[in-house]
Amino acid sequence: MDNSAKLKVTMLQITSRAQKIIEEAGRTCYLSFEKIGATSADDFIRRLIKMGHDSPLEHAAATFRIENCSRAMTHQLVRHRLMSVSQQSQRYVSEDSFKYVIPDSLPQEMVAEYCNDMETIRKMYSKWRSNGLKREDARFVLPNACTSEIVVTANFREWRHIITLRTSKKAQWEIRKACTEIYNILKANTPACFDDMKIESR
Repeated sequence: MDNSAKLKVTMLQITSRAQKIIEEAGRTCYLSFEKIGATSADDFIRRLIKMGHDSPLEHAAATFRIENCSRAMTHQLVRHRLMSVSQQSQRYVSEDSFKYVIPDSLPQEMVAEYCNDMETIRKMYSKWRSNGLKREDARFVLPNACTSEIVVTANFREWRHIITLRTSKKAQWEIRKACTEIYNILKANTPACFDDMKIESR
């Protein structure tokens, strides 16, 4: 049985008028409100970022749902401090038919064997549940490949930090994929806040 899963990133919300709010906050530092115009936010935000004055970006935030990601990936993501996280619980959600992530590096001729191993682990989990173990204890046999669902909210300054670290060529492939998706969505919605960033190609 192939229960492999495909990563999915969805933006749930973003601060309304985010770039105008950032401009308002930034111009408060300089009392330069008279310079606000219909299109003034873009250039102003880009100047702030270039100067290293990026604290005004904390006044805007975005929330993403990440589906079909591995527990290995979420363990990396939740290490970032300045964000809010809600994650699928293995204590309360049954993993009898858990889905899993297949590493990109796995040769095609080994995929079937990998899927068989995941099926063996699924049977182990079901066995311990049948033997009376609670979900919170039966989960100890589950693999890092097991998929999870997570909702993450962070301000724009923190998203820039996360994206910089997690799209690096040194980052693990799965979190690079997720954070590149997040970057593309944020750049499309608020270009002045993100279009200066250089994302390394995979």
